[in-house]
Amino acid sequence: MNWNNKTVLVTGGTGSFGKKFIRIMLDEYQPKKIIVFSRDELKQHEMRVAGFDDPRLRYFIGDIRDRDRLLRAMHGVDIVVHAAALKQVPACEYNPMEAIKTNIMGTSNVIEAALDARVAKVLALSTDKAVNPINLYGATKLAAEKLVVQSNAYAAGHATRYSCVRYGNVVGSRGSVVPVFLKQRASGKLTITDDRMTRFWLSLEQGVHFVISCIEQMEGGEVFVPKIPSMKVIDLAKAIAPNARVDIIGIRPGEKLHEVLISEDEARTTVELDTMFVVQPAEAMWFGYGWQQKGKLLSDGFRYASDNNTQWLDVDSIKQFITPFERDA
Repeated sequence: MNWNNKTVLVTGGTGSFGKKFIRIMLDEYQPKKIIVFSRDELKQHEMRVAGFDDPRLRYFIGDIRDRDRLLRAMHGVDIVVHAAALKQVPACEYNPMEAIKTNIMGTSNVIEAALDARVAKVLALSTDKAVNPINLYGATKLAAEKLVVQSNAYAAGHATRYSCVRYGNVVGSRGSVVPVFLKQRASGKLTITDDRMTRFWLSLEQGVHFVISCIEQMEGGEVFVPKIPSMKVIDLAKAIAPNARVDIIGIRPGEKLHEVLISEDEARTTVELDTMFVVQPAEAMWFGYGWQQKGKLLSDGFRYASDNNTQWLDVDSIKQFITPFERDA
């Protein structure tokens, strides 16, 4: 795929993922134009003065709740990366309608605006919390996934194609536990909700390159899941503050002991490749099934969870992940 003649729009472009995606795109792929779409004028200003002042960048103030503004921003756009979301679990629990308006209705607006603007590809970012969700954030992301996948049906003869990526915790991103542990380290005490807890783990760079690869390969209707390692949260605490006392404070409402990236039910339509899984659309559509010739179907009862993973990070491996954030702490 030739990115040189592509115009890319990133919703939530001032967030952790958005900034890393834009930096890598500018440095390595040289697209014609990148549109930063977000609602916070201060973050856009801070981003610009922090070095994101490339002439290929355009800063659009807008909210994904505003379909008309999205449609205006998508004029002439080839690819949309949909990363905007309310993602703080406690905030979503306390403000449920706001989470629904942004994560579900906002995603619907992105889908419809892209269809009307004849965007070629839309890739939406999801999360492991969308699988068997127990909190509202996960439920809204599950609904958003369903909207994205099923929208390929009513795209019909239009060129627009929609897919998702779904992955685990991103080291140091907004809401990550890493900055929390780094702040707590000075007190000599770290708080963990449960010492049995495991999580999937990847860096921002890994997430961005995976998203770019999926954009290049997507047919429409897939949910792409990378093969990534798991880690024990207690090992993360040891990597950050080996001499600190660890207090177990109990699982918070809406929190799981372990996360799941592919459920047993989804596994029936999932294809395994060397570096990822591809969840094919469950409904009978006329595209999105070519992956069966590229990989292998999963065995009955397969479940991809952070506690049954075959890849694990030990304390030393975790230290390599958190080194950049140590410098900023």
